[in-house]
Amino acid sequence: MQITNKFTIAVHVIAATKFFENKVKITSFFLAGSIGGNPALIRSVMRGLKAAGIIHTQPLSEGIRIAKPLDAVTVGEKGIFHFHENPNPKCPVGKNIHAALDDKLKIIQTAMEESMKKITIADVMNELANEI
Repeated sequence: MQITNKFTIAVHVIAATKFFENKVKITSFFLAGSIGGNPALIRSVMRGLKAAGIIHTQPLSEGIRIAKPLDAVTVGEKGIFHFHENPNPKCPVGKNIHAALDDKLKIIQTAMEESMKKITIADVMNELANEI
């Protein structure tokens, strides 16, 4: 089981947007080419980034831009674990699964979030600069 690829796609979107700013018009199609993904998936990820105030979009003119300093954007993501909400209450496992797992997932999620808060997108960009 893996954390959704939307997390790494979001980091890639931010990094590529910053790297290519002022060089090309950055669009979902351009980013899909960099990511190797579908532009519709990229737009879905971008909606979340826009809602979080991380990117700004102006599709007809300048394309996508970074909206806040990269050292203010951490790679942490709230709600990493989304538990299925409607397990069968008539099933002995279904009716007890939340009680058995919720507290454990919260411990794991809190530890991951605390670790991830220490890594900024600026850290990722610095690492990329060393590789490029």
